[in-house]
Amino acid sequence: MTLPPEMMVFFKRHIDWLADHATDADMRRYAVLAEGPRHYIDLDEYGEPPFADLPRTFPEALLRYAEVFGITTAGDTVLLYSSKRNTTTDSASPWRPYFTRHVATAFSDPDHRLDPDTLAHFLDTHDLPAPTLKAAFFTETLSAHGVLPWHLQKMQRDLTNAFRRRDPKRILRLCADIGHYIGDAHVPLHTTSNYNGQKTGQLGIHALWESRIPELFADEQYDYFVGKPQHIGNATDHYWSVVLRSHALVDSVLTIERRLSRQYPADQQKCPETRGRTVVIVPCPDYAAAYQQALSGMVERQMRAAILAVASAWYSAWMDAGQPDLKRLDEPAFTDDDHREETLLRQQYEKGQILGRPEEQ
Repeated sequence: MTLPPEMMVFFKRHIDWLADHATDADMRRYAVLAEGPRHYIDLDEYGEPPFADLPRTFPEALLRYAEVFGITTAGDTVLLYSSKRNTTTDSASPWRPYFTRHVATAFSDPDHRLDPDTLAHFLDTHDLPAPTLKAAFFTETLSAHGVLPWHLQKMQRDLTNAFRRRDPKRILRLCADIGHYIGDAHVPLHTTSNYNGQKTGQLGIHALWESRIPELFADEQYDYFVGKPQHIGNATDHYWSVVLRSHALVDSVLTIERRLSRQYPADQQKCPETRGRTVVIVPCPDYAAAYQQALSGMVERQMRAAILAVASAWYSAWMDAGQPDLKRLDEPAFTDDDHREETLLRQQYEKGQILGRPEEQ
C-alpha cells in the first residue's frame, strides 16, 4: 500500500498471490541445498564491526574466500587459484572477470563445477599456468556463514531486469522472494552465528523475537503506515547498511532476554498451547509481553523498516527499468508445470527435513 498508483494497478491485482508465495523461499530450504545461506550472514565470523575488510560485492568475496581447482587428463587435482596461497599470480585482478562471469554464476551448483575449456582459455589468455584439464571446480567458505547481503544485490538486479523485460510472472516471483530476504535482513538474529541463542544458553530466542512477539501483538498494536518508498541509489551500499544496522541490535536482543529470564521462573517462560490438534510449547504470553516492552518497540521498528525496504526495492527496480507501464502487462501465465512445481515444493516442505541449519530449532 506504500506503492505509487502507477505500480499499485499491478500489485493490488496480485496481492493474494504475493501473500501466498511470500514463504516460498523458506519452503525451498527443504528442497534446495543452496537456499539456506541466502537467508542469513554470520557477520561475527568476520571480525568486528564495521567489518571493513569484508568484501561488499559477491565476486570480490569469492576472490577472497574461494579456491579454483582443475583435474588434469592424468587425473591429478591442481590448485589454480587461491587468494591465500597466490599460486598463480601475486594479484587477484586478472581473475576478477572470470569470477564475475563464471564462479559467481556457478555458485548455486551443489558441485561447484566449472567448465574446463573456458577455464583453460582464461588461463592461456592471461599467460597463467594452464595444464590440460578434463574437469574443474571451486571450493568456498561463504556458504558456511551465509550470503544474504550479496544475494540481495543479485535479486535487485534480477528484479530490475524482469521489469525491463515486462515479464509479469518473473516480476511476481522475484518480488515475493526479495521481500522474504529483506524481511530476514531486518531480523538481528539473521546476522550472527549465535542465531538461536545456542552459544549463550538462550535456545528458542529466535522464534521468540521473530515469531511469537509478532503473532501476539502485531495485528493489534503495530502501526504499518511507513510513508512512500525511497529510490535505492546503490544497492550494494543499501543492503549492507540494512544488515549492519540489524547486527548492531544483536547485543540488545540477547542481553535483554538474558536479564529478563533471571526474573521469571522457568515455568513462566515456556507454556503449552493448543494449535489445531497439537499441543506445542511456546513462550508464555506474559513473558513475550515483558520481552517486547523491555525491547522498547524494537520488533515493531524492524517490521516497519522492512515494509519500507520491500516497497523501496520494488519501486527502485521499476524506476531503474524505465518505469514501464504496468497497466499494459499481460496477466502472468502460470502453466500446469508451474502448479505441479508449487505442489511438489509444498509437499517437500510438509514432509521433508530442512537442508542446512534450522534457524529456530
